[in-house]
This record gives sequence, C-alpha cells and structure tokens, in this order.
Amino acid sequence: MKLLLEITDKDVNDGSVERFDKPYRLRKAARAVVFNNKNEIAFQFVSKHNYHKLPGGGVEKGETTFEALEREVLEETGYKIKVGKEIGAILEYRNEFNVLQISYCYLAKAEEKISEPNYEKEEIEGGFQPLWLPIDEAIKLLENDNPTTYDGRFIVKRDLCFLKEIKFMAIIKKNYE
Repeated sequence: MKLLLEITDKDVNDGSVERFDKPYRLRKAARAVVFNNKNEIAFQFVSKHNYHKLPGGGVEKGETTFEALEREVLEETGYKIKVGKEIGAILEYRNEFNVLQISYCYLAKAEEKISEPNYEKEEIEGGFQPLWLPIDEAIKLLENDNPTTYDGRFIVKRDLCFLKEIKFMAIIKKNYE
C-alpha cells in the first residue's frame, strides 16, 4: 500500500519538536471513504471536540484489516460495505500516547443498511454525529476544523490527506482513460 504521509507532533502542535526517541506501541487502524448511491461520503462530526472524521478504527487482536474495516464502518454508519481500491496508508507518531498508528484507508461502497450507528461509550461522550455529504464539502469542513484535542489534530490532518488523495486519483483517472 502506498505511503501517503507521516504525521508527527511537529505537524499538529505549534512549537513542538519532532522526536523519535521513545519506544512506540504499534496500533493498526482501518478507515474508509464510503460512498452511497447519491455519491455522498460517510462522515462523522465529533461535536464535543470540534472536528470531523472518516469512519474507521483500530484493528483488534485476531482481526484482519478488512474485518476491522467492515466492523467499524457498520458500527459508525449502520451500513454493510463493499471494500474497493486502496487509497493509501498514513503513519502517525503520537508522542503523547507513545503510539505509532498506521492508518490504512480504502474506497468502499455502502450496500445494505443494517442498523442505526452503534457508537461506543467514548464516541457517545464525544458527541459523534453521522453525516453523508459530497466529498468537496467534507474537504472544506476538515480544512476549517479546529480540533480541541491532541488526537483530533492528527485525525483532521490524516483524513484531509485521504480525501485529497481520492480527488487526485479521480483527476488522474479522468485524464488518462
């Protein structure tokens, strides 16, 4: 999978110094840009911390990336999905948590609605709200977000990169087909 970006504290905190002198705990995560039949993408608004994000989350022990992706998208959107092309991967060096997170992102198509979103306690407390909107609107929201949390700043930078990569892929496809 293509590496799109590496994010460090220096990228998300003014005046932070880039540091790699800690042992990191590895966390793998799966994310998707999920399109519905109206060409809108699934998105989450984290109202308590003032930012938006793509659906997805951590890969649990014994799970494949695809299993985690399907589970997380179902929990956060209520939809079963069909996973498509790889978008890319992003490395996040989160020094405050001593975590190196690798986020793998894929294109996906919303298929059958199974349920309403089934948020975890932390997501409920964060004020998660599901949205479906055009990709250009999602990009504008991320560009204007001002997250109030450390991890929120990583999330916005990461998900903005994924969405811009989708736009780039679409331009390339259009111009070379």
